[in-house]
Amino acid sequence: MFIYILRTADNKLYIGHSSNLARRTEDHSNSLGAKFIKDHGRFELVYSEKFESRAEAMKREKQLKGWTRAKKEALVIGDFKLLKKL
Repeated sequence: MFIYILRTADNKLYIGHSSNLARRTEDHSNSLGAKFIKDHGRFELVYSEKFESRAEAMKREKQLKGWTRAKKEALVIGDFKLLKKL
């Protein structure tokens, strides 16, 4: 199970989870994914994490969705020092 972050063409971040990350990103590309992605056009996969269970992935997804934009951006770029400060 994975959680992932997509960056849309208009620089919005979308967070989701899936058991098959490659298939899910392809679904998003073919407008079969979330309405949010359909509304915001092209996207790039900018971050992902793998989990052993769906419950763990959903817990992490919920946590990330509660973070500020700055904290999400620090995670995406891998700046763990900044992430701790935020």
